[in-house]
Amino acid sequence: MSDTSTVLVGAKIFTGDRFLHDHAVVVKGDRIERVIPACEITSDQDSVDLGGGILAPGFIDLQVNGGGGAFFTNETTVDSLARMLDGHRPTGTTSMLPTMISDTRETHQAGVQAVADAVKKGMKGILGVHIEGPFFSVEKRGAHNEKYIREMEKTDISWISDIEGFKVMVTLAPEKAKAGQIKSLADAGVVVCAGHTNAEYDDIVNGIEEGLQGFTHLYNAMSPQTGREPGVVGAALSSKTTWCGLIADNHHVHKGSILVALAAKPQGKLYLVTDAMSTVGSDEKSFTIYGEEIFEKDGALVNAEGRLAGSAIGMIDAVRIMHKDVGISLEEALRMSALYPAEFMQLESELGRVKAGHRADLVHFNEKFVVQHTWVAGDHQAH
Repeated sequence: MSDTSTVLVGAKIFTGDRFLHDHAVVVKGDRIERVIPACEITSDQDSVDLGGGILAPGFIDLQVNGGGGAFFTNETTVDSLARMLDGHRPTGTTSMLPTMISDTRETHQAGVQAVADAVKKGMKGILGVHIEGPFFSVEKRGAHNEKYIREMEKTDISWISDIEGFKVMVTLAPEKAKAGQIKSLADAGVVVCAGHTNAEYDDIVNGIEEGLQGFTHLYNAMSPQTGREPGVVGAALSSKTTWCGLIADNHHVHKGSILVALAAKPQGKLYLVTDAMSTVGSDEKSFTIYGEEIFEKDGALVNAEGRLAGSAIGMIDAVRIMHKDVGISLEEALRMSALYPAEFMQLESELGRVKAGHRADLVHFNEKFVVQHTWVAGDHQAH
């Protein structure tokens, strides 16, 4: 990578905190060197005029099942990770947690090894791994195959706790965990989230006390809130310390429910995910999970019974929906796609802002929410 500086100018810049007009971003190598007023650009500097639009922190997706024609659980290889990154990059995603759904321990271990190999090879967009299942409630399994659903064992805690060198997220049903199991994972640095769970409110409270940090795809595949039993949803919304992922695709969660979550949670505790499948960034209109065909219908991914099975959106779609359809500010939608997930993963000193010293992960999109350029650790692609 060149040691010369490149000046990105001509776009409105969102820093992660606020918009800047008439400013430029100076990129050198894999870092943002400076953010400067445009009037300070000199004639001898290598400048790129972006011609309008918005330059923002690259999007961070913490739940990505597939993309670019690859479905990670089915293809636990470095090549499939590369295809996923390539498939999502035109939607503004510059880093992700590739996600494996419920399957055998051997499959999950193979996926973890693929992530380790990708990180070792310097694949900058891979932040770690998200192991979603199989420690779930059968009643709330969603599209996960019941034959793989089981309770967590000591050997599961052991091998997951031994993963090192990158971020690890595990989604589980807290009511299916034995006392101390969540704490053991959390003490090992694993980010533990509740999902596909039929827990009662007190189960979640106990889980949080043990180190539960978040909730996977809020509202989906979890016990709802009622007057007499707050359930997982009530526990998630009432907790001030935990984070919640949200699929904003106009299919998984009603606009009104999103607004309730925004009102209930402290600012910064809701972040956007895609839960995307292999069709994103590819020409595919269908794929298989556990041998069952999943196909796109009216913008949603469903099985033959009409049950949702992941999403068909990229991160720029989620940002657009949150801003245009739900009605939140563009600034907050952009924070939910970059800054907040970076904070959740404790990567905010490296990612999530357009700031001197941060990694040069950037997305440039126009007024129609079409991504035109991305940078991953300073590596540029036009779209």
